[in-house]
Amino acid sequence: MQHSLDRFAGIDAFVATAKVASFTLAAEILEMTPSGVAKSVTRLEARIGLKLFHRTTRKLTLTPEGEVYLTACLRAIDELDAAETGLVPKDWVPQGRVHIGVPGAFGRRHVLPSLLNMATQFEKLDLTVSFTERTMDLVEEGYDLSVRIGELTDDSNLVAKRLGTQRLVICAAPSYLQKYGTVETPEELQHRDCIIGSRRQQKQTWLLRTREGKFMQQEIRVRHEFSDGEAMLAAGLAGCGIMQMPTWLVHAELQRGSLISLLDDFAGGEMPIHVIWPKSHYLQPKVRAVIDMLQVVAGQQGSRFNP
Repeated sequence: MQHSLDRFAGIDAFVATAKVASFTLAAEILEMTPSGVAKSVTRLEARIGLKLFHRTTRKLTLTPEGEVYLTACLRAIDELDAAETGLVPKDWVPQGRVHIGVPGAFGRRHVLPSLLNMATQFEKLDLTVSFTERTMDLVEEGYDLSVRIGELTDDSNLVAKRLGTQRLVICAAPSYLQKYGTVETPEELQHRDCIIGSRRQQKQTWLLRTREGKFMQQEIRVRHEFSDGEAMLAAGLAGCGIMQMPTWLVHAELQRGSLISLLDDFAGGEMPIHVIWPKSHYLQPKVRAVIDMLQVVAGQQGSRFNP
């Protein structure tokens, strides 16, 4: 009996380490110590007689045997999870830790409140939430799901469900416009002080909509960069330049007149909002519960997912 139990020892540590290529990151996911994870993997290698990882001071990579073994382990875990799901009672409630990535300002304002409601409603549901504008690799970094704003790349490892749309407006503070003048044409943006989020490409563009309803990419001149929408808003209100911002973030300021909309004939740029998660034969009930919650929130009247 002991031999049968030992066959599964170390597999969780191996799979977690393989996904994030780090004993330290795997330890955070499994709530173990890095040395504990490393020892579990070493004992597993000794038991099966295979070297699963190439180890250097800088890098941890799978051996060819490790890649084959990982595929087999993931398949077995999926099948076990699916079997367990079929036995879940109807009164089951979400439980376990869910790792979630959300955009900074949007996540804090429009996702976090619902996550906190879930956390208070389900005492056994634990949250690990990261606020970032960075495009994360969910599989490598160990995330269960993420809310992502913008066009998605074609990634066969991910599943996506659209939640809504983010509409954009170009605006600036009256103090900036008084000092430098308004903007009459999109081409002028190539010579003005523009504020952007984290730069994702060398040539930066804003999405505009023509009078004919067609979308176009307009190149701009970048002066200030901020990794967070709230910081961008603060810079714009301080008169540091021109911004293209989501309407949900600047609506109150536009109403008060502390920001002025520009190039209204070219307004209407849109960006899709999705919830994404790693593709698997089976979706854990705790992850499904969060996805279902996001869909419910997005579908509510007046939701910021569909302004």
